[in-house]
Amino acid sequence: MNGAQDMGGQMGFGPVRPEADEPPFHADWEKRALAITLAAGAMGHWSIDESRHARESLHPVDYLASSYYEIWIKALETLLERHGFVSAAERAAGQPLGETRAPHRVLRAEMVPGVLARGAPATREKPGAPRFKAGDRVRTKVMHPAGHTRLPRYARGKSGTIALLHGAHVFPDTHAHSRGEAPDWLYTVTFSARDLWGDSADPTVTVSIDAWEAYLEPEGSVDADPA
Repeated sequence: MNGAQDMGGQMGFGPVRPEADEPPFHADWEKRALAITLAAGAMGHWSIDESRHARESLHPVDYLASSYYEIWIKALETLLERHGFVSAAERAAGQPLGETRAPHRVLRAEMVPGVLARGAPATREKPGAPRFKAGDRVRTKVMHPAGHTRLPRYARGKSGTIALLHGAHVFPDTHAHSRGEAPDWLYTVTFSARDLWGDSADPTVTVSIDAWEAYLEPEGSVDADPA
């Protein structure tokens, strides 16, 4: 979706200023926000893609006024309510008001190191052969989906070069909305900064993104805006 989270290439927000020796957390509550989000996700009722979509679905004013972990917690509230673990009344009261849904799984403290070490690989099997190979010139589709997508707005309708094929991976655009994993080929596509932002961009800069095959067409093809 075209939301406040998709800020790449936008002007007026000031420069990005990395913090020297930035710590993983700036306050103790941020540690707790991470832990609660991971534990809730481990219950098995939503995917990482649905979680990302919940974050980007915050109202733009709310999103831009919130810190990183504030966004996580606000999205988690949405997910817990959507999946029947809390109600709006319970969130307002700050306590349970009745029976709640039982989780599929419970992440216990002693399980955490192993679960984090294993991760959740998104690689999958897919029949057939990929459409593109390294060195192919491609063009990203022009698209403005109302739902989740991993194709950034600044890279839509742009020409680039396939740099790598990563195999087939879960397709986030469907997975975020409980429409199945729909595995699709995943590529790294490299663009020149000038192809993305015009002649005023630094000609020595390139930008690489990971893009699923569903986002791509051979360069020179004409695709309609599906929105």
